[in-house]
Formats: sequence, structure tokens, C-alpha cells
Amino acid sequence: VRDAQGNLYGTTVGGGDVGCEPPSGCGTVFRLSPPVTTTTALSTSPNPSTYGQPVTFTATVTSGAGTPPDGEIISFMKGKTVLGTGTLSGGSASFTTSALPVGKNAVTAVYGGDSKFAGGTSKAVSQVVSKATTTTALVSSQNPSIVGQSVTLTVSVTPEFSGTVKGTVTFYDGTTALRTLYLSGGAAKVTTKTLTSGTHSITATYNGSASFDGS
Repeated sequence: VRDAQGNLYGTTVGGGDVGCEPPSGCGTVFRLSPPVTTTTALSTSPNPSTYGQPVTFTATVTSGAGTPPDGEIISFMKGKTVLGTGTLSGGSASFTTSALPVGKNAVTAVYGGDSKFAGGTSKAVSQVVSKATTTTALVSSQNPSIVGQSVTLTVSVTPEFSGTVKGTVTFYDGTTALRTLYLSGGAAKVTTKTLTSGTHSITATYNGSASFDGS
């Protein structure tokens, strides 16, 4: 017999008190209780976010029988990839990351369940990540200098939040491009002995990438 809560009751022909009918016993009454249905909800903050900015995902697990025990694990997934995990406390768990790529990221929270509470997966949350701005700084090794003297121009590009800026940077003397180089560790440098006498307006332009705006 199954009741309205999904519990299954039955009897057996053996077991129970073996003194009733040795050696098999007269049987027993049993109850099988299914795991309690749970609901997993996922929220994120901030959304939208910027590349390299920390984003916190918070999962909440509820049921008609209360919350699952503290210490159980929630997995935060992007497709089949585990972004990270969080530990339930009072029915909620959080995970923070700054490594999401630019674009729309569909993220879900997965609760694995236990002997009492059934597992479940939240609806996907679309985390929108936009390009980060950058700041480009340029220094000269020798200023003022004399004609024919070696001058090293060093550029560094820093991101709005975090991460290493990649891509190319172009050095200009006025409107004339001197050289284009790939950044290494967010920096690049060029050395020249060809600057003529006079004042030179030297600039460096970071040309941007899939994750960072130019500057």
C-alpha cells in the first residue's frame, strides 16, 4: 500500500520474531520512504559583470521537510564543466569566480541529494560578462636624450579588475607607427636610436582582445 506522501507499506512472509515460527519467523511489516523532493534555486551577483570581476553564485535548496543538512555539497556547473563547489549551510551555498569568459554563460547549481532528500538541478542562470577596460602607461628610459642615443620605451597595460592582458600594442611617434609588439605579462618594450632632434610625441596603443578593450 502506498500513502499520499509516497511511503510504501507492506508485509513479508518471513523475518521478524523468529521465535514465532522458527527458524524463519512469522514475517514483519515494513515501510519504504522515498527521498523528499527538493527545489534548487540559483542567483548571481552582479549580473551583468565585467571580465575579471568577482561574481558570486548562490544556490538555495528547499523542501517540504526543511533544508538538507549542513555540509552537503552543491556543484556549480557550466554545461558539463564544474566551475566550483560550495558547502550547504542553512540550506544555501555560494561560490565566487572571476574566471568567466566574455559573453553569455549558462550556469546551473546541482544538489546531489542524500538518503532523505532527493537531488535536483536549478534552472540555468545566464551570466552576462562584458569586456573589461584597460589602462595603458608608457615610460621612456632616457628623456631628454640626444640624437643617436638608445632610448627604450616601455608600455604596461593593466586590466580593470584582474587577469593578464594579452594582445598587441603599437608604439607611435606622432602619427607614425614605430613598431607593433605582443604583450608579455601585460608589458612590452621597444628600443630605438633613430629619434631625430626635437620634441617627439610618443604614444602606445593597446589594440584590445577578446576579453579587454583597447586603450
